[in-house]
Amino acid sequence: MNMKISIIQSFQIICLLVGTSFFVSCDDFLDRQEDEKLTFDKIWETRNNTRSYWLNSMSFLPNDADDFNYSPWLGASDEGSVTYDRDTRWINFGSWNASSVPYYKMDFYYKGIRECNIFMQNVDRCSDPIVTKEELAQWKVQSRFARAYYYFMMMRIYGPVFLLGDELLDFTASTEDLYRPRNTWDECVNYVVSEMEACINDPAMAENYSDAEKGLATKGACQALIARLKLYSARDLFNGNKLYSSVINPVTDKFPELSGVHLFPQEYDANKWLEAAKAAKALIDNPLYKLYRAGDGSDPYANYYGITQEHWNSELIWSTGYKGRYTMGVHTVPTGISGTAYGGVGPTQQQVDAYAMSNGRYPISGYSGTNPVIDTQSGYSEDEFEKTTWEYPAWGGAAAYDLNAPNMYKDREPRFYVSVFFGGNKWHHGSGMTLISFAKGGNGNKSHDYPKSGYLINRFYDHTLNSASGQWGNIVFPTFRLAEMYLNFIESVLECKKRNVALPSGYETQAMELWADLRGRAGLASITDVYPNATTEELIELCRRERRIELAFENHRYFDTRTWMISKEVDGGPIYGMNTQFPGSGDETPDGFWERVAFETRVFEDNHYLYPFSQRELDRNKLLTQNYGW
Repeated sequence: MNMKISIIQSFQIICLLVGTSFFVSCDDFLDRQEDEKLTFDKIWETRNNTRSYWLNSMSFLPNDADDFNYSPWLGASDEGSVTYDRDTRWINFGSWNASSVPYYKMDFYYKGIRECNIFMQNVDRCSDPIVTKEELAQWKVQSRFARAYYYFMMMRIYGPVFLLGDELLDFTASTEDLYRPRNTWDECVNYVVSEMEACINDPAMAENYSDAEKGLATKGACQALIARLKLYSARDLFNGNKLYSSVINPVTDKFPELSGVHLFPQEYDANKWLEAAKAAKALIDNPLYKLYRAGDGSDPYANYYGITQEHWNSELIWSTGYKGRYTMGVHTVPTGISGTAYGGVGPTQQQVDAYAMSNGRYPISGYSGTNPVIDTQSGYSEDEFEKTTWEYPAWGGAAAYDLNAPNMYKDREPRFYVSVFFGGNKWHHGSGMTLISFAKGGNGNKSHDYPKSGYLINRFYDHTLNSASGQWGNIVFPTFRLAEMYLNFIESVLECKKRNVALPSGYETQAMELWADLRGRAGLASITDVYPNATTEELIELCRRERRIELAFENHRYFDTRTWMISKEVDGGPIYGMNTQFPGSGDETPDGFWERVAFETRVFEDNHYLYPFSQRELDRNKLLTQNYGW
């Protein structure tokens, strides 16, 4: 087995192997556990068992390459739709509550935190003479990283949570003795940031790793998490949000420092934007990372497709793993391709409309009912469904070809063609090209497995291989990459300028240079050339659009719309696509398919910005304050 695969996949599977022999797992983070003493001491007697426990502590890290299938990040944002009957529907249709929490994982992450604490407090006991001090130190700092990462995973959906530090909860205590209030948002942020900084300063945390250890956290991964968390903390959801002014801890003499305190910041702090800018700049200035470009960088299609095609490329800061593409591929390949295909994960019409034209201008500025409001300077055709013959671009190993298709898809920017597959086009799989129809009864819409929007995600399938013969390839999912840091920095600098926060010399100039570099990689003119008279507020909106396109389907949009607090406008209401219910057959796409229709109407209320704590935890922990509106 390839070592790169084994060390990363071990994080996901070792829990089952170790858990059954070393400890009895708990159902949630306040459950009592059985006595582990009988086997616990033996763990630290051998290098193999110690390493296995370390891998177990890391096994709670997410598998981002599966996230659209086992989390709501794509299917419950306005960028995408997941056709399968998943918990995502609870969020989209407003049917979730404290008794029905979709993809509930709070107990899972607290269990991971406990395992990290146990490991870090005992790893130095390892008495096996074949283990080295360097190995033990590396395992220890990796567990410290994972522990902080688990907190981050909860904070982004719950807001402030319980901070345990190095504490191991005494599961022999009474339930009442285990009551505890939540820490504040700023306390949680400061804790995660300080833990990541401690990891960065630990000599055992490397800048980079050999191929055999790819997937381990690096100093850059720690800094990237700091940058993302500080960005979220500066945005409206967590920065003086008045909705949360009533979310207060109960009064208790057991935790006087947390008694009766507001859990969320009560006043807006514009200086948090400067902290976010500095955190992103630390990675931008790191010579280890460069925007990925294929060859001489002249092909924007290869440049963008290569981000998820070229393993461990120069842009990747950290990935949750080198994974087989099967899960991502099988859910995004149309059913018209022979072999295993469940193609039902795709972009919405709103996401399709978001892409720029080849001249760099965004064609759709809003909507009048179902009709788009068109920027006449963009070159987008007002007769968007008129079919004309135009050249579909070459990328992913295929040659360009003439395509008779609606003007809607003509002359768009390269990232559009790499990311979005539309009906009436040919799906490229290895040396094969198969025409696909998403009309009802067409070869891409033969059963319940079809894209409700009439579009499929294009960029995570390896088009150089033929999935029909079982070839799927591998992917290094871009959990953190340099382009995100560019966009974090640009947004933060613009927000500082808007709010009169003094910027260090050169920050604004560098932000515009980075933006030009990012768009240049995608074959587009700089934003200041395309929109020379844009105000600071308009540039902020344009930066948000750039982020939506550049980071599409990488598990960002869900959190972006929420932390910007625009979800009521964009994640609720009608979600549009093409008319996939219009009858068709075979590979022909009938004219009736080309119509903007609402394939579902989603619900988003003020309380949906954050997850509710489960009713079970509320019943068991009388000091737990529920989130707003639940």
